[in-house]
Amino acid sequence: MITSHHNPLLKDIRRLAARRERGRFVAEGEDLLRAAEEAGWNPVHRLVAGVDVTEEALAKVSSLGSGTRALAVFDERWAPAPVGPLVVALWGIKDPGNVGTVLRAALAFGASCVALGPETADPYGPKAVRASMGAIFAVPVARVETVAELPGTTIALDARRGEALRGPAQSDVSVVVGAERAGLAPEVVAACDRAAHIPINNESLNAAMAATLAVYELTRFPES
Repeated sequence: MITSHHNPLLKDIRRLAARRERGRFVAEGEDLLRAAEEAGWNPVHRLVAGVDVTEEALAKVSSLGSGTRALAVFDERWAPAPVGPLVVALWGIKDPGNVGTVLRAALAFGASCVALGPETADPYGPKAVRASMGAIFAVPVARVETVAELPGTTIALDARRGEALRGPAQSDVSVVVGAERAGLAPEVVAACDRAAHIPINNESLNAAMAATLAVYELTRFPES
């Protein structure tokens, strides 16, 4: 059993949790580890307090304020390209909590992939992994640099442009979502096939909320 937080493995885990190294990531908590197992992800390392490591030593490397009972290290997985029928593309969303929440919504409503555009937060950082509530293990994640890499009809979600977003989608669609304050850059909107908005009474929605509503709208069944 590991008893010291100076143990080399725990030092490696601390670096991964701080994202000073990439290629692998840390998931903390029994619920996340259960989600990984159900999705068929095999950990590189798995540590359980009182079994593999003392509670005190594990608490030293935990990113949770209350510590954790279990954590595991996994290899990052990146899809070679985003694949339809429904892709949620995030552009410039810097809050990892929003990225994780979008992953959770994508899983809930059946989106096929989440694509990360330029200047978007790391989906494998601790905050994003926690916010995903295990969806990081079930939803394919891809990286893109341009709208042209997205499949199907590309829709720029913009608060002030285009028609109201209506669903369900009749063919492959990629919906592009920007940051809450800045929105999508004009050149990104111009690169999309069309723009659409979610009708609301106030100025704007949180980026994760907007993405969630868009995915729901594009995947809902028509009323009978």
